[in-house]
Amino acid sequence: MTTRTEDGGFTTTEGTLHVSKPFQSRSTKKFRAMITFEPRKTHFDTTNEASGTNEFRGFFTLFWMSLFLFTVQTYISSVEANGYALSFAFATMFSRHAVTLALSDLLLVSTTILCVPFARAISKGWISYYWAGAILQHIFQTCVLLITVTWTFHRQWPWVQSGFLTLHSFVMIMKMYSYVSVNGYLQWISRRSMDVLAELTHATARVGGLEQALRDATLKRAEAQAASRATETPVTDVTSTPIETCTPDPEGVLMKSFTDLKTAAALRQRLTAVSRSSDGNIETERDADNGSGRGSEKIEVACILSYHPDELVAGLAKEFLDLDSELVSTGPEQVRWPENVTYRNFAVYQLIPTLVYELEYPRTDRIRPIYIFEKTVAFMGSFALLYTVAECFIIPLTPTPDQSFFRSLLDLALPFMIAFLLLFYIIFECICNAFAELSYFADRLFYEDWWNSTSWEEFSRKWNKPVHSFLLRHVYASTRASYGLSRTTAMFVTFFLSAMAHELVMAIVTKKIRMYLFLMQLVQIPLILVCRAPVIQRNKLMGNVVFWLGLYAGFPLLCVAYVAY
Repeated sequence: MTTRTEDGGFTTTEGTLHVSKPFQSRSTKKFRAMITFEPRKTHFDTTNEASGTNEFRGFFTLFWMSLFLFTVQTYISSVEANGYALSFAFATMFSRHAVTLALSDLLLVSTTILCVPFARAISKGWISYYWAGAILQHIFQTCVLLITVTWTFHRQWPWVQSGFLTLHSFVMIMKMYSYVSVNGYLQWISRRSMDVLAELTHATARVGGLEQALRDATLKRAEAQAASRATETPVTDVTSTPIETCTPDPEGVLMKSFTDLKTAAALRQRLTAVSRSSDGNIETERDADNGSGRGSEKIEVACILSYHPDELVAGLAKEFLDLDSELVSTGPEQVRWPENVTYRNFAVYQLIPTLVYELEYPRTDRIRPIYIFEKTVAFMGSFALLYTVAECFIIPLTPTPDQSFFRSLLDLALPFMIAFLLLFYIIFECICNAFAELSYFADRLFYEDWWNSTSWEEFSRKWNKPVHSFLLRHVYASTRASYGLSRTTAMFVTFFLSAMAHELVMAIVTKKIRMYLFLMQLVQIPLILVCRAPVIQRNKLMGNVVFWLGLYAGFPLLCVAYVAY
């Protein structure tokens, strides 16, 4: 169990976890997908209290014990037959050109730092993200991908090295895209908020000027407050009611505080100065630091005017507050754009195992060395098991055109499934959790219970949460908001882009263009629509059986198709 702290965090036995929330705009249409970040743990994490009380936790132990005994039996049989446990021929192959691969990957990661000066140029208004910045961003990312693919073909690397560098380039491109697009979106929000502030200034002039508007808004709020307290306490003279100021709280609700009449008069003078500067120099205000004292006074102006009896004035004030709230994170650090555009912030973002950029993430307050050691040992043990399965049961059974197609599927189905489960555990349980611990990242939900899936749609949502979150925000939601696509059309675009990326990886790994994986992924779309039928959704067991049959058949089918044909 966790308890809430005063600063919005959660106190646990492992430390204090802090929560931040995504964009919550009610007036803008960008990034409507609710990608939430909150303190969570993976299902197989030993520190997860929920998994520790699960009735099926013994099967998890049984799985690892069975794999260990199976591996020992494999080693003994190999020693008796060949005189050695493993030949390490596969290890020799994937360790080839290791230094060149490491340097290439280092160069790839280093190029991402160019996002910081580009984001700074956007924040200073030198480049308008919509649409000059977006075009430049896509050109740069396309060049990165083309250079990576060309380099892998030029080096003639084996499939492990080529696949690794290509997949990592996709990860870096998605990280860069999210970082630049979010900062570009916030530039648009900042400019829009300044436009609304200018409209608000003109609207107050129409109702008698800023000072009169502040007085009317204060009276309106006092009247509403007096009416709510009428049954409890007598109403005081409205003219003596102190002016009310407010600031947005972490939940987006306006928190009120009162100042005395002397402070109220001084505030009116400052707000009048702010109004004049905003009215006469809007372009300069757009480029000003949003974290300045003048920015906080603008928020105070809008908070007061949000109670104005005139609907236009109140509506513009609320819209400004709504826009301004998107420029500030809701976590304990209250990061305000563009203060986040720093090399340090970008470096931390690169370490965090997520593909969706935020001004602030939920954080832990310490690194647990024992936890890092546990994940390291788990990684090494799982990799040893994965290597054994690959060298003893997959590579020797690599299909050829003269072999029986169905016999190849049968021989490779179980080894590929075990390899998939081990690879999934290594990436999402060991590597992602280790990087999350090192970067103080508290949201560890890198996957959900995909093994209970009853459709491919559910599987695609649950098995790889980082990629799913990226596609949901930056492809699905973005295309619907920007181009007005329907849900089905946006889903098709998302699947099409994902299928093209997967097919590109297979083309680089196998040095063949066959489009098998591309077609198999697109076939999922009509299957998803069919699985939404009520008669199928009611039969969860049958849906889960069909899902596992498809997964069992899919991996060896792709192997036979790409290798033998």
